[in-house]
Amino acid sequence: MTSPAHIAIIMDGNGRWAQSRGLPRSAGHRAGVEALRQAVQNVGDSGARWLTIYAFSSENWSRPASEINDLMGLLKLFIRRDLAQLHRNGVRVRMIGNRDTLAPDILELITDAEALTRVNTAMNLVIAFNYGARDEIVRAARHLSQMAADGHLDPHSITPEMLSGALDTADIPDPDLIIRTSGEQRLSNFLLWQAAYSEFVFLPCFWPDFDRSQLDHALAIYADRDRRFGAVAAREALS
Repeated sequence: MTSPAHIAIIMDGNGRWAQSRGLPRSAGHRAGVEALRQAVQNVGDSGARWLTIYAFSSENWSRPASEINDLMGLLKLFIRRDLAQLHRNGVRVRMIGNRDTLAPDILELITDAEALTRVNTAMNLVIAFNYGARDEIVRAARHLSQMAADGHLDPHSITPEMLSGALDTADIPDPDLIIRTSGEQRLSNFLLWQAAYSEFVFLPCFWPDFDRSQLDHALAIYADRDRRFGAVAAREALS
């Protein structure tokens, strides 16, 4: 199997990493940002052209206000501190998720990052922020249904490709490999439509401990998989 062109990561376990060390959850989130910085470099070095990270889900707003404020601060820090380096390295930064309810300063920071890096081609960093896959699919369905209501679309002509084109990820390839850290084995409302034929690797390490060796381990597991996209392998078909 060839190496994955698109890797998506559910960065899980910051709080438990901190708890295991007797530290506040905020320390885990700060360590998680450092792991993210290294992961962008490592994924790029692996040859993957796309990295999507699950940074903040639409359900995360239910967390304590102090933790949300800390996470927002870390997002601002990551973009302000690392954006110039990402830009120099040819990384294009993009966001998927619901922008309508974001605070103006967060939205401005993200749109500025997208504008600055728009023409970069070395690698794509997709930040899933205020993102939930069900919300994404509902927003896409509303868009298509409004087109139908306005007479611009025959509902019976809607295809999977048309729905894909209405999603936040319209021009982004589906992930080949989805990695989740912390030992949890679920998608947690992440890329539900796009993950139809993705390979999954669940790692026991907490996100702050995700390093190049952990990435290489996930890539080795991926390399042993037989991706058939619903078909049968040629060898099976002949038997």
